[in-house]
Amino acid sequence: MDLIDNHKSFGGEQRRYRHRADSLGCDMVFSVYLPPQSEQGPVPVLYWLSGLTCTDENFVTKAGAQQYAARHGLAIVAPDTSPRGDGVPDDPEGSYDFGLGAGFYLNATQDPWRRHYRMYDYIVEELPAAVATLPVATGSAAISGHSMGGHGALTIALKNPRRFCSVSAFAPIASPMRCPWGEKALGRYLGGDSAAWAAYDTTALVARSRDQLPVLVDQGDADSFLEEQLRPDLLQKAFDEADYPLTLRYQPGYDHSYFFIASFIGEHIAFHARHLGLE
Repeated sequence: MDLIDNHKSFGGEQRRYRHRADSLGCDMVFSVYLPPQSEQGPVPVLYWLSGLTCTDENFVTKAGAQQYAARHGLAIVAPDTSPRGDGVPDDPEGSYDFGLGAGFYLNATQDPWRRHYRMYDYIVEELPAAVATLPVATGSAAISGHSMGGHGALTIALKNPRRFCSVSAFAPIASPMRCPWGEKALGRYLGGDSAAWAAYDTTALVARSRDQLPVLVDQGDADSFLEEQLRPDLLQKAFDEADYPLTLRYQPGYDHSYFFIASFIGEHIAFHARHLGLE
């Protein structure tokens, strides 16, 4: 890995690395916050998955998470949201909700996407292997995300419950099978087989889950995407039917922005810290 940026922050270090990602067939960049406790040895890690149009930098520059990570002794790893670089295909229409910046944390099966758009494999396998070279205890991990990244965090956690101690999300896309963003992405990346879509839909995955994780979801009730794209009502219904505990909080007056995330990220980090044994 090549260190390309480093800043002192709350006694720790906010770093940025570039490395070759074989699963994606391109170079990738990710950010990592190492709290001051990492100077004494490996610390637990929270993976943060960002939403549509974001890179690894949005969260680390806007959420204000470093102060809470330093307080609890928790590393935060924030990857990019899609493969990048020469030869990586983009939406031919140039839309923001597909292609570059919109990997949807799945493994594409359709051409021309399947060569590079394998974000699921990258997040689950290759990124933790890269992070393991740092003072990070990758065996003690939690996962969180926003919007498309909230969808990614929930689906990845439900499919890998023994890899994570807890999962949380801000305004997640609850059921991509049943919203315009998801229908476009799943249809193009995965084709027309609805069974393949269900493998990346939280509301479908929770019905077959056997191992249960602590789950926290925050949703702003002034979010302009609430009714058409996010559908937290479907999330609550699916968890209730599966008898799977879910803490879903509606936050009055909050929208879809990073102002919303910054307002509650301290509570989410404290939630994960408890389940990672840091409190």
